[in-house]
Amino acid sequence: MTQLTALNRRNFLRLGATGAAAAAIAPALSRPAFAAAAVPAAGGVPAVGYIDVPPNVALLNINEFPSGPTPAAVDIMHKMAVNGNRYYMNETKKFGAELAAYHDLKPEYVTLYAGSSEILHFTALAFTSPTKSLVTADPTFEQTWRVAESQGAKVHKVPLKADYSYDMKAMVAADPNAGLYYVCNPNNPTGTPVKRSDIEWLLANKAPGSIVLVDEAYIHFSDAESVIDLVGKDKDLIVSRTFSKIYSMGGLRFGYASARPDLAEKLHHYGVNSMATTAVQCAKAQLADKQLIPLRKQTMADTRNRTLDFLTKAGYTVTPSQTNHFMVDVKRPGAPIVNALAHHSVMIGRTWAIWPNRPRVSIGSPTDMASFQTAFLEVMQMPDNKLNALVHPYPHLLDPHAC
Repeated sequence: MTQLTALNRRNFLRLGATGAAAAAIAPALSRPAFAAAAVPAAGGVPAVGYIDVPPNVALLNINEFPSGPTPAAVDIMHKMAVNGNRYYMNETKKFGAELAAYHDLKPEYVTLYAGSSEILHFTALAFTSPTKSLVTADPTFEQTWRVAESQGAKVHKVPLKADYSYDMKAMVAADPNAGLYYVCNPNNPTGTPVKRSDIEWLLANKAPGSIVLVDEAYIHFSDAESVIDLVGKDKDLIVSRTFSKIYSMGGLRFGYASARPDLAEKLHHYGVNSMATTAVQCAKAQLADKQLIPLRKQTMADTRNRTLDFLTKAGYTVTPSQTNHFMVDVKRPGAPIVNALAHHSVMIGRTWAIWPNRPRVSIGSPTDMASFQTAFLEVMQMPDNKLNALVHPYPHLLDPHAC
C-alpha cells in the first residue's frame, strides 16, 4: 500500500480517531483503505459495483467491503490469470500450510475453501441430524439453520440478550442432545462481538459429543478475541474464517476452516475442491500486507461511528457494532424502508424475522454513507401509504438469505 507509506501512520491513527478531523480528511485517508486500482472491464470502462445496477447506487446491502483488493494483489492476479489453464495445486497446499503457521497450528489443522459458505454448510451436514439438533442465537446468520432443517434436524433459536450478547446458558439448556452450536463472532447482523470467556464456557458446558462452530468472518473489524488457538488444543471446535470481508474478496471466494484432523475429516467427506489460483495468490499477497488490517479497521471504524452517531442523534436505536454492518430500528416495518431507499439510490440489507423493524445496513465508503444519511432522512419522512406502494427497483438482487 504505497500511499500509506507516504503518511505518518501514527498521525493517521490519531487524526482518524477524531470526529471533525476525520470527516475533514476522510477523502484523502480513504484513498488507500477504500479505493483499489481501477480494473478495466470490457470496453475499457472501470468495473464498479454491479453490472446491472447504476454506478451511482450506494451498495450497502450484503456486507461487502467498499473497495477491491490492494493494487499488489490485483497485479499478482493479472499475472496468474494468463496461466489460468494450470491447477497449481501445490500452491494451494503451500499457502494452506502458511495459514496454519500464521495461527501456530499444524498444516493438517487448516483446510482451504472457496469462502466460508462451504464450511458452514458442511459442518451442519456433518454434525446435525434428526437426533442431533442445532443450537444458535437469533438473530444471526441463518445458513446453518437451513442446512440443518433440510436434513430433519431441530433448530433451537435462542434470542439475544437485551445487550445483544449471546445467552450461552439458554443455548446449553435448549437441548441436551444438541449436535452443533453455531456462534458468529462478531455477530451478523448486529455487528456485536461475543466474549471469548462466553465461548470458553460454552465449550466447557455443551452437550456431550457436540461441536461448537465459531464463524469469525468479521473478526478483523473488531476487538473480539479469536478462539483459533483453542483449535490447537484439540477442543471440540471448528473455526471458520473468510477473506470476503476486510480483505475484499467476496466475489473471489477464499476462506478456510481450522479444526483438529478428525473433525476436519468429517468436513472433507463432503468434498474439498481445487482453489482458484487467482484467489490463492490474492489472499497470499494481502495476508503479507501488515498495514492492511489496521488501516482498514480504523477507517471502517471512523466511517461506521460517524454513521451511528448521526442515527443516534436523529433519535434512532442502533446496535453497538464493531464490524462493517449494524442494525437500525426504523420504528415500523423495515422492508418498505429498504424499498424506498433503493429508489433514492441507496441499497441496504434485509430484516430478520425476529426483528422485522430493524433492517441491516452495511458500511460503505464515506461518500456512500453520506448518501445513506441524506436518503434515510428523506425516506423516514414518507407516510406509510407511500412507502408501502413502492416496489424495489432491483428485485433480482433481493435475497432473503443474503450474507
